[in-house]
Amino acid sequence: MLNPDEALAQILASCTPLREGETIPLRAAVGRVLAQDVSSDVDMPPFRKSAMDGFAMSYADLAEPERAPLTCVGESRAGAPFQGDVPTGTCVEIYTGAEVPDACDLVVMVEQTRRERDKVHIDGQHRVQQNVCAKAEDLAVGKRVKSVGHRLSPTDLSVLAAVGCDPVPVWRQPRVTVLTTGDELVPPTQTPGTGQIRETNTMHLAALAERAGAEVDCMGLVRDEPEHLAQSFGEALEAADVVLTTGGVSMGRYDLVAEAFLELGVEQIFHKVAIKPGKPLWFGKRDRTLVFALPGNPVSCLLDHEVFVRPALARLEGASVEEIDLRVGRWSGPRRRGGPRQQHLPVTVSQDEEGHDLLIPIDWSGSADIVGLSTATALAVVEAGCEAHPGELLPYRSLYL
Repeated sequence: MLNPDEALAQILASCTPLREGETIPLRAAVGRVLAQDVSSDVDMPPFRKSAMDGFAMSYADLAEPERAPLTCVGESRAGAPFQGDVPTGTCVEIYTGAEVPDACDLVVMVEQTRRERDKVHIDGQHRVQQNVCAKAEDLAVGKRVKSVGHRLSPTDLSVLAAVGCDPVPVWRQPRVTVLTTGDELVPPTQTPGTGQIRETNTMHLAALAERAGAEVDCMGLVRDEPEHLAQSFGEALEAADVVLTTGGVSMGRYDLVAEAFLELGVEQIFHKVAIKPGKPLWFGKRDRTLVFALPGNPVSCLLDHEVFVRPALARLEGASVEEIDLRVGRWSGPRRRGGPRQQHLPVTVSQDEEGHDLLIPIDWSGSADIVGLSTATALAVVEAGCEAHPGELLPYRSLYL
């Protein structure tokens, strides 16, 4: 078996970024990957602006030992700057975000002033350029604000709006088709009969793939019969950049998925990874289409998606960095024996008295226990051949449930 790092390296080496650009409305761009650099068409701020409510004035008027009150000659507010002169001995009432008059070189906050009609008394010590934001101090015309390959966050939309980037140039999303196999499975809307269970993986996988930036078609259930597998898998291979299946990849008599893909011309790249749960993962490729045949157990499905599928989707979409960085927490469970495979243990994450992450194992019964998994917020990682001891620091992977 490949170890997880070797398996991921082979997957990423098989990914050819799609590099097909399109433009979409700014309001729909969160989570998408930029297809071009974005530069500013304005200075930010576009003028010297006040960072406080208060009074704008010249520092020279505060230099006298006996500080005389200043005469307020007007106001400057956002969208309506003061248009007159500000001679010696005068000031302008100003509000946060408003333009600072050219003759003024500082703003004193209102809390440090006392006003009597048009006379303003200034308290405290002050300095030149206090509470004044310089023109273009945040951003200058022509400066790049976001680079090609950047995945846009909600905050990034504000940045793009500020520089007039609407519509937004993005790479198209990978098209993913999700199917699951198993004659024992019935739809969620149906009451299971003898020997049957409701199918849960396709919606789970589809939601994970969409969250990872894919456009998803959920084809649902496929019967464990060669002709049905061939027909459904063939349709999926024609339509998708990535085909995700669950079930039918172990060594049983009715585990027919790998054979069906091979007969459809999919090249097997590897089968089985030294990871627990998730060992039976099968990965192949036909032309540019990637095929991930995941095990049917829900926790195995989740883990294989997060460790292997999600980075592949990011590479296909052209994301420059898609690092799923592991954090570190303190194991609060009992001693856990190691094994020949990398283990992933469902946990919740809280903070101890010092604010460090604490990994608390959940009560679950194994890789088929989707109910137990739904209470977890992370998976603690125990490397192959290692043990987890109480109080030991372990890497963990946050879950997107």
